[in-house]
Amino acid sequence: MDPAQIRALMADQLKLSRQLRARISELEEERHAPVAVVGMGLRLPSGRADGDLDSPSAYWDFLNSEGTALSGLPEERPGLRAVYDPTPGRPGRSYVDRAGFLSDIAGFDAEFFGISTREARLLDPQQRLLLETSWEALERAGIAVRRSDRLNVGVYLGMMASEYTERMEDRADTTRIDPYYTTGGGLCFGAGRIAFVMGFSGPVVSMDTACSSSLSALHLAVRGLRAGECRYALACGSNLLLSANLMVSLCQTRALSPEGRSKSFLASADGYGRGEGVGAIALMRLDDALRERRPVLAVIRGTAVNHDGAASALTAPNGSAQQEVIRAALDDARIGPGELGWVEAHGTGTVLGDPIEIGALTGVLGEAVRARGVPLGLGSVKSRLGHLEAASGIAAVIKTVLMLHHGEIPAARDASDGELNPHIPWQELPLRVPSRGAPWPAELPRRVAGVNSFGMSGTNVHVVIEAHDHRAADRSGPAVPPVGGAELLTVSARDEQALAVLAERVRDRLRHTPEAELPSLCHTLRSGRVAFARRLAVVGTSAAELAEALERAERAGPEPAGAGDAVRSVTVRVADDAEALGRALAALTAAFPQLADGAEQAPEDPAALLCGLLARLGLRGSPAAGAPAAGALASVHWGGDVSYPLLGSGAAEAPAPFLQALAALFTAGADLRFDALCGPSARLLGDLPTYPFQHRRYWVDEPPTGVRGEAAEGGSAVSRDGLPEPHDRAAVHAYLQTLLTDVLQSPDPSDAGTSFLDAGGDSFTATVFITQVEENYRVSLSPADLPLDLPLDELCGRLADDIAASADATAAAGPVEVVGA
Repeated sequence: MDPAQIRALMADQLKLSRQLRARISELEEERHAPVAVVGMGLRLPSGRADGDLDSPSAYWDFLNSEGTALSGLPEERPGLRAVYDPTPGRPGRSYVDRAGFLSDIAGFDAEFFGISTREARLLDPQQRLLLETSWEALERAGIAVRRSDRLNVGVYLGMMASEYTERMEDRADTTRIDPYYTTGGGLCFGAGRIAFVMGFSGPVVSMDTACSSSLSALHLAVRGLRAGECRYALACGSNLLLSANLMVSLCQTRALSPEGRSKSFLASADGYGRGEGVGAIALMRLDDALRERRPVLAVIRGTAVNHDGAASALTAPNGSAQQEVIRAALDDARIGPGELGWVEAHGTGTVLGDPIEIGALTGVLGEAVRARGVPLGLGSVKSRLGHLEAASGIAAVIKTVLMLHHGEIPAARDASDGELNPHIPWQELPLRVPSRGAPWPAELPRRVAGVNSFGMSGTNVHVVIEAHDHRAADRSGPAVPPVGGAELLTVSARDEQALAVLAERVRDRLRHTPEAELPSLCHTLRSGRVAFARRLAVVGTSAAELAEALERAERAGPEPAGAGDAVRSVTVRVADDAEALGRALAALTAAFPQLADGAEQAPEDPAALLCGLLARLGLRGSPAAGAPAAGALASVHWGGDVSYPLLGSGAAEAPAPFLQALAALFTAGADLRFDALCGPSARLLGDLPTYPFQHRRYWVDEPPTGVRGEAAEGGSAVSRDGLPEPHDRAAVHAYLQTLLTDVLQSPDPSDAGTSFLDAGGDSFTATVFITQVEENYRVSLSPADLPLDLPLDELCGRLADDIAASADATAAAGPVEVVGA
């Protein structure tokens, strides 16, 4: 091989090597592709009588106010009310009478979603709320959901319980079970129904990892978008408190705070407080979102999920595993630990969970945060809303997105909350739980936050989110200032009542709309919403003019756009003045440049060009002979005798006549696609009014719930009569061993040298055991004094010694050492 051939071979190999490196780099970028949050929908408790938190703005106002969203047991939850007893430890009872309850879970717009009255009544309210919040999230993203389009949307839902169907269950009478029993309550149908009703074609996943469910769902949604499995994704979470069973179970384990509140990181932390809510966020790859000019609220940079593995107990958090998942999320985000300015913690307010979580966060972030000199903010929305369990992660993400978007950090605790948890060495840590709101630290060059979650199942998730820099140059090109001129505004709904509500909200929004934002507002309402039967369409050159025109059109009354007489095709007539037509068409395409892209260009045939523009809007048009409407250079005709000017007598009038014609076609029922009717400066806005669902009540009443006597099944096999005296250590020791066998439900007495864990115990049965001991004796030992790996003999010995010591300490107060005897 001569030198020339060798040089050619080396050049080829070098070129191939560069191509391979470029491809590897491209694949690496795809693996870490940022994902944009483009829309959010929610129903969260407010604790007020005036309704739930049903929009991002309402949630943000709540976060910047004081107080909690907790309220008493609702009247329509008779099962929860029936099992309530303020005395902890009562078998079959719940000692909790407060939680974060939604005010309206029976209301639903079944007609809007095409669901029959019978099926709507039997649907788990979670499915109803998920349909509404998913629809709103997509509307706020400017994504119009037409079922026939089969949009490539993936649905990822975290939901851990469906308790509504319990009210149909009666083993003595199964006649209440009907075909909707399965589809109305099965967990898989929560996500499946969203995709079915809205006609999505992407992946559909319902998952249950307990309290980390919705953050696990978000992790899968991000992976699905990066892998190209879907173009859009919905990450959702849902939780309702409908059954007494889980409430009783959690109270029997002493997992819940008697006050019903999660006191995250506080000295008074004594268990978590429950809450309910539903949330959905719409996601896209960031590059796609920017290309489509969608609202980018924040950017998900990285996610990670893992499991505790062989921890001390299935339900106990594992600090090492939490450190691993936080590091993995930061690696996925390619963000350093010193860049985080906030962590939205899991923060359940439990004695065991909070210190472990703080330790994990400090282990990963502490050194870098100390080095930068700016403390890391920390908090948990659970202290305000309650712990939404399967939906807690999505509530935390929406809060974090709002914080990043606004550049502000709300207070994470109130002055009345008292001291922070003394078992956490706050003075040695670079973490702060703020007691007042403040701007995002100016010393940090980026606004980045982490969201932490761990589930009772052992699944841990961490998500890294960054604020979107709206000042950065848009990849779609430089910003173009609005040129003014006429705008087309469209509003529609399924019925007149909903249309009236929506029109009023749009008018109010117009009154607060800067003129520079008007093209974006009109573009969003035209192309980011589905057109329904009742329609209004107006044309104006200012926000005030459009608001007035909308009010006049509403007073005149909309005509229903029935499917039978909807406009499907039109004819176009043009004048003979080619020069004037050319100037008018140039002015029209300059106002809406995307309209001309892809349309068949025929400058020598204006009628064909106009038909091409109408085709871009989804309307079949054909040139026709004859003169256009009086005073117009071109006009459109349909229905035999209906005609409207398309082009006025001069270029200065464009595009007003064209838009007036489209308004008439829209109200006549034409199925127009307005995406291409987008001015150079128009973007999709995320804060416009969403569809006003018209609720009717759909509800199945709950059957009676009760407790079988005072000595319910599952109580101690040892009678309260004849309990050993607390000072009789041997007798108490024997009693404790018998009680342990009963709690563990062992067929034979356990080996005294076996540990509680090896005997089949866990944190739940340990709580049941201690609770039953406390029903009869005073105990001062903490859980840390009774580790689950102690041999049973030593465990009972420590308890017997403590019972005797506690009796001595209280002897001066009277004979109260035997409680309830």
